[in-house]
Amino acid sequence: MCSMDKNDLIRKWLSGELSPQESEAFEALEEASFYREIISDAAAFKAPGLSGGADSPVLGKRLPQDHEPQLKRNWVRPLMRIASVLVLGLAMYYLLFQQNLVRVETGVGEKTTITLPDASSVALNALTEISFNESKWEDNREVQLEGEAFFDVAKGAKFVVATSAGSVSVLGTEFNVRHRGRVFEVRCFEGQVKVVSGDHTTVLREGDNFRISNGVVSSGKNTDSFPRWTRNTSDFQRVPMSEVFSELQRQYDVDILLETVDPEQLFTGGFEHGNLELALKSITEPMGLSYSINKNNEVRVKPREQ
Repeated sequence: MCSMDKNDLIRKWLSGELSPQESEAFEALEEASFYREIISDAAAFKAPGLSGGADSPVLGKRLPQDHEPQLKRNWVRPLMRIASVLVLGLAMYYLLFQQNLVRVETGVGEKTTITLPDASSVALNALTEISFNESKWEDNREVQLEGEAFFDVAKGAKFVVATSAGSVSVLGTEFNVRHRGRVFEVRCFEGQVKVVSGDHTTVLREGDNFRISNGVVSSGKNTDSFPRWTRNTSDFQRVPMSEVFSELQRQYDVDILLETVDPEQLFTGGFEHGNLELALKSITEPMGLSYSINKNNEVRVKPREQ
C-alpha cells in the first residue's frame, strides 16, 4: 500500500468515513493500534483546575449547582478535543513524515559515499551528518548537512543543501560544502551554485569558492578541480591553526593540546590521511613546531626549541 493510500485511510478513520473494505485495510496497518491508544489517552484528558465541580469551596460559592454541567460542556469537552487534535497531529507527523527521513553519518576518520533517489551522489567527510526525506524527494530535493560533503548533482529540479549557517542551491553541478563550527565554505567545481548566508547572496561559477569564518566573508579560486579530502588529503589556504588541528582530530582519533601556540596563526598546506606521524610532520615542520604523542592518543604541540 502506498503512503498516499495510508494517509487517506488515517484521515477517513479520524473523520469516521471508512467503508467496510477501508476499515479492514486500516486495521491491517501496523500503526492502527497506536492511533487507537492515542484516542483513548486523549479521551481521558482532563483540564487542570476544573475538577471538583460545585463541591469546591470557590465554585460552590459563585455558581449554583445546576450550572456545573454547563461549565463542563463549555470548557472540558472542547479542551479534550483540542488535546486529541494536538496529540494526533504530532503522531501523524512523526509516523507519516519522519518515518521516511533518511539520516547518514560518519565517525572519526570515516568517509562514505551514498546515492540519492535521483542518482545524485554525496561523499561525506569524517564526522559529517546528512538527512533527507525520501518520500518527498521527487518534489523537494533538499539535504540537511552538518559537516563536510561533496555533491555530484543529477540534472533536474532545484537541489538545495541546507545548513544552519546558509544554503546552497543548484540545478546540476559538482560542489563541496563545509560547515563546521564558525566556518561555512562552498567550493564550486562544475556548473554554478547560488549561496545564501544571512545577508550575503552570491553565485559561484566553476573554480570559485566562498567562505565565512568567524563572521569574515572572503572569496577566491580553487587550486584543484576536486576536493582533496575525497582523495584522502586535507588541504588548507590561509586558515587558522586551530581549524587545521580540528580537522586532524576528525581524521585521527587523537586529542590535540596546543602549548604556547597561537591558534589564529594562518597555515597553508595539507596533510594525508592514514598516517598520523606524517600528518603531524606536514603541519608542524613548516610552522616551526614540534609534537609528542603521549598515552591515550594525546598529542602535545609546542614551538620547536632553538
